[in-house]
Amino acid sequence: MMRQAKGKTPRRPAPKKPSNNQKDPVGVYCRVRPLGVEDKECCIEVISSSTIQLHAPEGFKTNRNGEYKETQYSFKKVFGVSVSQIELFEHVAKPLVDDLLHGKNGLLFTYGVTGSGKTFTMTGSPGQGGLLPRSLNMIFQSIGPYQAKRYVFKTDDKNGMEVQNEVDALLERQRRENSLPIPKTSSRQKLDPEIADMINPEEAFEAEGVDEDSSFSIFVSYIEIYNNYIYDLLEETQEDAIKPKPPQSKTLREDQNHNMYVAGCMEVEVKSAEEAFQVFWRGQKKRKVANTRLNRESSRSHSVFIIKLAQAPLDADGDNVLQDRNQVTVSQLCLVDLAGSERTGRTGAEGTRIREAGNINQSLLNLRTCIEILRENQMCGTNRMVPYRDSKVTHLFKNYFDGEGKVRMVVCVNPKADDYEETLLVMRFAEMTQEVEVARPVDRPICGFTPGRRQRNQAFKEELSRRLEERGGPTDRDVQTVMSHLVHSLPPLPSCELTDPNDDITLPRLIEALQNRQRIRQTMMDEYNQTANMMRSMLQDLDSNLASKDNFIHEQNGQLIEKDKIIQNNKAEIERLEKKTKTQEHKIEILQKTSKIYEDDKRLLQQELDTREQRLHREQSEKRRMEQRMQGVVTDTQYKWEKECDRRVNAMQLEMQNKLWVKDEKLKQLKAIVTESKTPGRPDPPPRQTQPKRPSREERVPAKRSASPSPVPTTTPLRPLHRRSRSAGGEKWVDHKPSSNLDLGTVLQPVIPNAIQVSAPSEKALSKCDRYVLTHQEVASDGEIETKLIKGEVMKTRGGGQAVQFTDIETLKQELTGVPSRKRKSSEGKPPSGAPVEGDWTDVETRCSVAVEMKAGSKMGPGYEHHGITKRRKP
Repeated sequence: MMRQAKGKTPRRPAPKKPSNNQKDPVGVYCRVRPLGVEDKECCIEVISSSTIQLHAPEGFKTNRNGEYKETQYSFKKVFGVSVSQIELFEHVAKPLVDDLLHGKNGLLFTYGVTGSGKTFTMTGSPGQGGLLPRSLNMIFQSIGPYQAKRYVFKTDDKNGMEVQNEVDALLERQRRENSLPIPKTSSRQKLDPEIADMINPEEAFEAEGVDEDSSFSIFVSYIEIYNNYIYDLLEETQEDAIKPKPPQSKTLREDQNHNMYVAGCMEVEVKSAEEAFQVFWRGQKKRKVANTRLNRESSRSHSVFIIKLAQAPLDADGDNVLQDRNQVTVSQLCLVDLAGSERTGRTGAEGTRIREAGNINQSLLNLRTCIEILRENQMCGTNRMVPYRDSKVTHLFKNYFDGEGKVRMVVCVNPKADDYEETLLVMRFAEMTQEVEVARPVDRPICGFTPGRRQRNQAFKEELSRRLEERGGPTDRDVQTVMSHLVHSLPPLPSCELTDPNDDITLPRLIEALQNRQRIRQTMMDEYNQTANMMRSMLQDLDSNLASKDNFIHEQNGQLIEKDKIIQNNKAEIERLEKKTKTQEHKIEILQKTSKIYEDDKRLLQQELDTREQRLHREQSEKRRMEQRMQGVVTDTQYKWEKECDRRVNAMQLEMQNKLWVKDEKLKQLKAIVTESKTPGRPDPPPRQTQPKRPSREERVPAKRSASPSPVPTTTPLRPLHRRSRSAGGEKWVDHKPSSNLDLGTVLQPVIPNAIQVSAPSEKALSKCDRYVLTHQEVASDGEIETKLIKGEVMKTRGGGQAVQFTDIETLKQELTGVPSRKRKSSEGKPPSGAPVEGDWTDVETRCSVAVEMKAGSKMGPGYEHHGITKRRKP
């Protein structure tokens, strides 16, 4: 960032240029050079007027499979080997020259590999003039009769143009002619023989719509960019044979309109195409060229030939240029011959040639980078800075890419197979350049004077001469001839030197000569008065005619004013419609964006709806599974309570039967005692205490209509056994049981002594224990809840905290095993001996023997399973 110096006036901001939203792509043309005599293989084929195809030469692999690849590239127009120079000029350079004559800028440059024909395309050869001489020919053919006199337009040192009056221009011409005579090259015989055939006026084009009420002047300058330095090829330096002075490089500056120009560059005013081309050829001899292996005259620098056209309107009388600097329009056409990209390995360059090739390739690479960033900014909407200042070529022409004029590029290619790789890179760059769009330049404003001023003055002079001839009076040419004859016919004055005071001859002779001259002078005055009277009468007649013509002109002007009003109304209507169109386009754009937003929202909502439908479907399936499980639980609970009711009924029946049996036994004993006491002769035995016999398992089973009840079994109730986990030991455990776990109500449950039970692990709990166990529950594939005990060791970390290293996983399952049927048919017999009956389920020992089933041969380690019954009875 540069800091502004104190006391200096800040730079004025650039004037606002008329905005134009219309853009045109960079026009890229392709020209194919004929194949050389020594070259045998061709790698380029012209498919159509806008497409070429590249064939990979033999031995050149273009993909991973080792196959040959053919690629096609499209351009605005493709010129084959048979296309002439005039046809190329008509399609490429002629539109740029038309824009130049109408006040618009243009840039045309040739691009390609060394030896591809760029210089021939730009300059040409004897008999085949290139784009540059034909452009000069067309310019002077179009503005020839409207050129201003030399030095009427004068360039300043700040890329501007000044206008001088006729007197100042005449003095400037005399001063320049006395100091440095201008070579007159209007005749073709004085041109160099090598360039005489390049300028052919018969083949010159003429532009249409040139403003005849303006005066034009052409200025040319010629520079080269060598090793990223700018040198003026038209600068005249005094050559010193002993110690030659190297040329001084020029600098780039920015004018008040923010346009780039070369400061101190010599601009030569030319008045004919021959003179302009002679100036170009003088600078062409100073251009840096060298002999390389690929080209005998290889350009080692980028050359830029600038044609600057200055035009200003004539005054109201149509005689002189309007002395208003703001009315001067300056347009320029830059013809650039870029140096060819090359590889040092192929050219065999050494020393200075290597440095030149490196600078050339670097400048071309920077041009490619600028084009890529411009394309990215326009296509992606980014705002990256374009590195114009990295190279003098791009810095000089940055205004053209920012919308100061049209840009055209001619890509020259050599079809020989040796240049295939370089040609492929050139084609890719040219194809990318076509995607860059440049703002279309706006038309320059037209001066407010009435058009046709020059023609009206010329018509007036011709009409005046014709009227004088009709009346027999002298014309302007006759008057000038008579006046000059009279002046030359005056008698010479005799010698008036008196050597003798008595001389009486000299004075009378002098008096007689003066009287003759007086008489001739009187005659001339009479003829002059007569001619003046005649001219006065003719002018009066012309005034009357002009008055009638003025009335006619006023009528025509009135009609023109009405037409202008209609045109203004139409323009206003067009502007209104354009604004309405822009508003509608803006609304359409907003609606499109809104529609896109709605479509995105619709897509997101549809995705969310699909997700929710999937989740709902999943929840419904889960609900169905839960309903099935709950239905099974209800069924099992109902079955369990039915069994419980049956058990209680059977128990009551058994108790009543036992009571009846006890009563029966007591009655039998009482009956026996009574019977024995009644027997005579036999003493009564002492009463003995009899223990009631315990009924067997078959006897304990209740039978229908059983008459003898069995006694109630008196067995000691057993404590329910609890399985101890493998984690029981001397260590302290952290028993992590989340609050979301369910109580399954099974017989066997893991019991961990010396355990701190927590619902969420904490650092304080972990610091007090050595082992860690996590009780995790999840639904198994059969719908039952599966419990996992995930065990680990608590270790201390380097930072002073605790970490858990998991070492074992213990899985607990529950299964439904050995459940008897709800009802036993009456036809079935008693169960086999040793089999548990319904009443035996009340026994804890019997219940545990059925509940616990260990897998055969399994060890108490990771992966063993607990099988517990889901349906059990309360003791």
